Formats: sequence, structure tokens, C-alpha cells
Amino acid sequence: MTRPQLLIDTDPGVDDALAILMAHAHADVAGLSIAAGNVGLGHTVRNARTLVDLLDAATPVFAGCATPLVRTADEDAAFVHGHDGFGDIGLPEPVAELSAEPAALALLRLTRERPGELTLVALAPLTNLALALRIDPALPERVARLVVMGGAVSGLGNTGRVPAEFNVGFDPEAAHVVFEAFPQFDLVDWEVTLRHAFDEAQFDRWLQAGDRRADFYGRIAGTARAFNHAHARRGVIAADALAMAVAIDPSIVTRSQARAIAVELDGRLTRGATVIDWAGRLGHPARANLVLEVDQSRFAAMARRALGATD
Repeated sequence: MTRPQLLIDTDPGVDDALAILMAHAHADVAGLSIAAGNVGLGHTVRNARTLVDLLDAATPVFAGCATPLVRTADEDAAFVHGHDGFGDIGLPEPVAELSAEPAALALLRLTRERPGELTLVALAPLTNLALALRIDPALPERVARLVVMGGAVSGLGNTGRVPAEFNVGFDPEAAHVVFEAFPQFDLVDWEVTLRHAFDEAQFDRWLQAGDRRADFYGRIAGTARAFNHAHARRGVIAADALAMAVAIDPSIVTRSQARAIAVELDGRLTRGATVIDWAGRLGHPARANLVLEVDQSRFAAMARRALGATD
């Protein structure tokens, strides 16, 4: 079976780390384009390089936008992931090199070199993708698929603004640009990731049975897991890993709906909310394929492999 070919835009982040481990276990990765989001760009770039070291990979890392397109972000997610994005455990300086090519230009170049081959997996605020689209609006024509982790399709957000999900809420203008530019894309929203959290005890068994990847992930995830416990979030929430599973194997999706989508840009209480036209009242194109359910056992098997676990 041919391995999926992925191009990943990310802001590592603990859940991004599991997704990137999964990508390297199941697919070929053409590059990591890095955005600010979970923490500042200096940390997210450093964390991407740390993952490349851990995996002993030749994956290029491209630094992208340090700020949203238009407005300053209200918040990052350091209170979840740690100030450095990887649990503040004192990791050494990585060895993997940072490419001199900016992320937006790398996204354009790689898709030109490999038209129709690459699945673009967007795990971060969509700033880099939006900037690339403003430079070259033909980008969607060269991408095999776009899979986005973002949004909260029924308003159960995870930011200070009640309806907004973090990635979209961090840079709503960028999400608007991307959602309007791609004729079709898969959306893995915050709410579906809550429904597919891993059982805590089961996940701990995977960490115990795994290799150096499991040891690394167990150490960086402590801060995020403690935050989730303190806020009564059930299980191990692996948002970016679920989006990665959908990107690697779309047949894992067992229920989805195609709907028109928009991003609220101006609301005092709702800026960054994803608005779904569930009833098709507006007659707009149904660009977003909303992932609603996946095969949990297959998702779990992909995560176990990413951690080097056999259990």
C-alpha cells in the first residue's frame, strides 16, 4: 500500500506532537511549516525541530508567521501546553536545522513541485495558508486534499470567547481566507475530538508499552493532562492526532456531513466562531466536509503505533 504524502502546517504544542509522531509512523512527510499559536513562534519552531531530532528524520522545518494576519491574538495556549509548548520540562536545544525558506513560500514551492500529490494537514491557526493563498490563489488546485483541525460546529469552543475554537479564534481572518478559497476540505472540529478522546488508563498503558516516542510524549504531556483534569475534560483529548488520522486514512470516517461554513469576524462575543448553515438556507457552496464520527478502534491503533506500543 502506498504511504500517504503529507505536508503539515502546525504549531507544536503537545497535541501537535502526537499528530506529528503519527504522521511519521504512517506516512511520508514533505515538510513542517510552522505558525505561532499554542505558544510563540520561537517555541513552536524549536519544538518542531525537537520532534525531527526525536524521529531521526530528514523532514525540513519552515518558520512562518509570528502573528495573525490582521489583529493581535487575545490569547495563546501556554496555560495548557506550558510556556514552551512542551510542558516546561527543560528539553535541550535541538540539533535539526531550520530552513531559511519562509513557510508560505515553502507551501507554494512544494505543491508546485508535486502537484496533486500532497495532502495538506492544517493543525495550527491558518495564518501561513492564508498568506500563501494571497500570494498564489491557485494553491488549492495543486493540493490533493486539505484537512483542517479547527472550529466548533455547534458552538462549544475552547477559548475565552464562548463559541470559538482556538485555531480559528487565534486568526479568524486567516480561517476566512482559507475556507473561502478551497472548494472542498475536511474539517475536524473541537467537538468531534472531545467525542473521540482516549481512555486515560488505556493511554497510560500505551505509554508504558511504547518506545522512546512514548517516553517523550508522556513527559511533555503532563501539563496539558493536568489542565484537562482540573477543568473536568474527559479522557486524553488528541485533537490534532484525530485530524492526522483522517488525513492519513480518510476511510476511518464513519459519519460526515457537507455543509457551508463561515467565520464570524466582527462579533463582540462571537469573533472567531465557525458558523455552519445546517439547513442549507443560504444556498452557499457546501465546502466543509464536517467529520462527525470515526472508527475509534482504528484511531487508537494508529496512535499506539505512533508511540511504539503493541498493547
